[in-house]
Amino acid sequence: MNLPQIRLKTTFIKTGLTIDKPVQEIQQPKAIQHIEQPAAILEIETIPGQLHVDSSQARADVGLKTDRQRVQEFAQDGYQDWLKGLARRARQGRDLMQIHKKGNPVVAHAKENSRLPEKQFNIGWIPSHFSVKMQYDPAQVNITVKPQKPITDAEIQKPIHNYTPGKVRLDILAKNTLEIDFTNLFPNDIENEGVSK
Repeated sequence: MNLPQIRLKTTFIKTGLTIDKPVQEIQQPKAIQHIEQPAAILEIETIPGQLHVDSSQARADVGLKTDRQRVQEFAQDGYQDWLKGLARRARQGRDLMQIHKKGNPVVAHAKENSRLPEKQFNIGWIPSHFSVKMQYDPAQVNITVKPQKPITDAEIQKPIHNYTPGKVRLDILAKNTLEIDFTNLFPNDIENEGVSK
């Protein structure tokens, strides 16, 4: 027995996607930077050294004396000669007071007073050692440094951003279909009748 049948045949839709990828460009320009370093303030104070040279003794040793030195020297020599003369006269006076004792003081005094003092001679250095006196005050250096801070100026650059969005296109490659087929829907006799008619 043939039963009537309805046959359905379907095909699904076929789609395709066309994708354009997004494009993104990012650039970061360098910052503009300016750095300035001022020089440090340097102050140097110098007190110069002093050399004191006293050559008055050396000059005196070679006979180059000032008037003041000569006056002082003559006064000192005169005073010493006066003291020596005073001592000699006192001694000779004592001798004469004791004339009754043994000896002849008058003759001895005459010989002593008539003789000149003997000249002394010896090897010496002119000028004498260490006759030039020196004194040195060393120099002083005072250094003051004032450091300066650097001057920094920075200008920040914004990033450059370019963006192209992506696209998606849907393409239909094959449409969906539905086929309907009828089988054994009508009996054979009806079909034959229909044909005969």
